[in-house]
Amino acid sequence: MFVFCSIQAQKALPLDTLKLKEAKDMLADDYGNLYIYKNKDFSLTKYDSLGKQIGKMMLTVPYKIQTVQNPLSVPLFSENAQELKFVDQNMNEIQLVDFKQKFGFIKMTYAEDLQQLWLLDESTKRLIQYNFRNETIINSYPFDASFDDLMDLLVYENKIYILTRQNIRVYTFKFEKIFEAPVENGKRFRRENEYILVITQNAILKYVPEKEMVKIFQDPDAQIVDKNTLSYFEIKANKLYLYSLEKNKEIQPQTEIEPQQKDTERDVNPSERKASEPDSPEEKLEKKTQEIEDKNPSESSLQKLIEDISTLESAGD
Repeated sequence: MFVFCSIQAQKALPLDTLKLKEAKDMLADDYGNLYIYKNKDFSLTKYDSLGKQIGKMMLTVPYKIQTVQNPLSVPLFSENAQELKFVDQNMNEIQLVDFKQKFGFIKMTYAEDLQQLWLLDESTKRLIQYNFRNETIINSYPFDASFDDLMDLLVYENKIYILTRQNIRVYTFKFEKIFEAPVENGKRFRRENEYILVITQNAILKYVPEKEMVKIFQDPDAQIVDKNTLSYFEIKANKLYLYSLEKNKEIQPQTEIEPQQKDTERDVNPSERKASEPDSPEEKLEKKTQEIEDKNPSESSLQKLIEDISTLESAGD
């Protein structure tokens, strides 16, 4: 049985049908639905958060899932078939874009919205902005970069993001490289509003524009990781785990933070120490209240407590 867990409270869910050990990739949309892609039989299966199968596609060649952020229109690209499919929330094909008749060899695509694509044409070394609704080329830019080991493409705010297994590069439309950094086992981009994230095999990185890549989630033992806007997901030891999203700079799953007892003691101010010292009025009040409750809980009324407070205050004077 496969287990779906949370950091705060582990919870087992009926996910027996998920053969996670055969999963080549996994993505999660913002509704908590899971998409499992198996390279063994080129199948893409969608499950809800309780493990119930919603839909399944049996593909004839390998496809790359670009994103599932909009579950109503999920883009799948096949370099082998030279085509892009869009599928709906039930995994039914709703649109097919065939590149074979119009272009040379498309190495990678990025679906910017429901009508525009960005295409990397390896044969002509061009980056092409293409309106697939009316089949027109909007713009074309020379792009003589290496297409080897290419994993993903993203275009955002006049910047071109290229991901390979080993690095990320950011270019302008004039083919000027403005950023480059190494990554390990890079898989795909994810854009959340203005933030660009890189999903790798066992980590998630955030791009700090033209400065650095910051690791926001990592588990060296994970087989697959992903995230939506609420949680991080991972497959580890053929089990599926969910980690609620936190505001920490970096999250290390299953790592306990040692309590800072000494620092806490140093941070206590003198007035707080005085309040907890023996024989202080507060301490006497606490002891007296406990005595009343021990003798007869019914006597521990508001009136009785007020009388004892008055007695202690008089004694203090």
